[in-house]
Amino acid sequence: MIRFEGEFSFSGDKSVTQRAILLGGVAQGETVICGAAQGKDAQTALSCISALGAEVKHLGETLVIKGAPRLKSAVSLDCGNSATCMRLLTGLLSGKGIEATLFGDGSLSRRPMARVAEPLTRLGARIETELGKPPIYISPAFLTGGEIALSIPSAQVKSALMLAGLDAKNGVFVVENHPTRDHTERMLPLFGAPVSVTKTEQGKRIFTQKCGLKGTEIDVAGDLSSAAYFMALGALKGRVLCKNVGVNPTRTGIFKAFKKLGVRFSLSNERTVSGEPRADVLVEKSELKAVKITAEEIPLMIDELPLIAILCLFANGESTVSGASELKEKESDRLSGTVRLIRALGGEAEETTDGWRIRGDTRLVGGDVPTALIGGDHRLCMTAAIALLSSEKGGMLSGVNACNVSFPEFFEKLKSAGAGVE
Repeated sequence: MIRFEGEFSFSGDKSVTQRAILLGGVAQGETVICGAAQGKDAQTALSCISALGAEVKHLGETLVIKGAPRLKSAVSLDCGNSATCMRLLTGLLSGKGIEATLFGDGSLSRRPMARVAEPLTRLGARIETELGKPPIYISPAFLTGGEIALSIPSAQVKSALMLAGLDAKNGVFVVENHPTRDHTERMLPLFGAPVSVTKTEQGKRIFTQKCGLKGTEIDVAGDLSSAAYFMALGALKGRVLCKNVGVNPTRTGIFKAFKKLGVRFSLSNERTVSGEPRADVLVEKSELKAVKITAEEIPLMIDELPLIAILCLFANGESTVSGASELKEKESDRLSGTVRLIRALGGEAEETTDGWRIRGDTRLVGGDVPTALIGGDHRLCMTAAIALLSSEKGGMLSGVNACNVSFPEFFEKLKSAGAGVE
């Protein structure tokens, strides 16, 4: 196995970038976003706010957004492949007094949207879907607000409800019993919107109230989900330093998995910028051991689970993941997709009702990965690349354009580091 070493920087966090774009699009004045993500999902969010009347200027990786003083109505917004964009926009626009239709590509059109539409309707919104799936139709409505307990641990649903609170007469209380990403809680105060968080025995209670937004400046840390692929190569093949990476504690489930697996890693140069923690992360070649990951841990590492599965192939013993049924509702069914990928490359994996069992210390031979096997899913595509680079013989990976959703420079960055990509 060829040794892999290097220092790497990454484009801005996709989740943070999309939130900053959407809020900047409806804020008064200018919002400057430094280090913005470069993938298709960020471009989708920019297209949506432009269609609503915002003005956007591109200055390299810096975006300057002049918020729309009055949102256009009767608009159709193409959310592409981005569930984050669609769900957050649904909450953000539900009390703005406009008509809007939100639609997406074939993958997004299959994803569940009743989980957003139903609680927003209870707050007074007028929202319709096609049997719980996109398109989403928003009509002018008066939001009274109220209290909603999250039925599933979802940062997207939580954020949609919080954003609706900005136009609700009585504000909105969101009750969260399981931790999810808190980027929205951290970002809204930067735009002048107060957020009240009260801890409870079960979790926390988050309150947002009727409030206008004011433009601000946001510096976005490197995307941890993107860096994770390079960290995995460091753990398997050498030594990797990932610089200026976001280490928000509601995103660092991957580090908990690393500890369980026995991955050698450390954080340095820790600081907080624009409300978000960041650090440099060093990962070195490690002797891995089998892990057991359960439902309580899943929300904070949901995007990295397929990658963790690949690491488990090189661990000593049998690893299990349970409580991960939400993987079925992503851009593709990542639960079964991960198992199919592992088997296609010679590894041993078995799908369960809500997770998988993976046998480590077996030969990962390699082999060709056709487009159909990754289903156009950017996470599975990059996971397949790491698996092939770590296998005995490697192989041909098709459908690589899927990476453009979140990490368009993925293969170029691997190639420049001499990872064995042609």
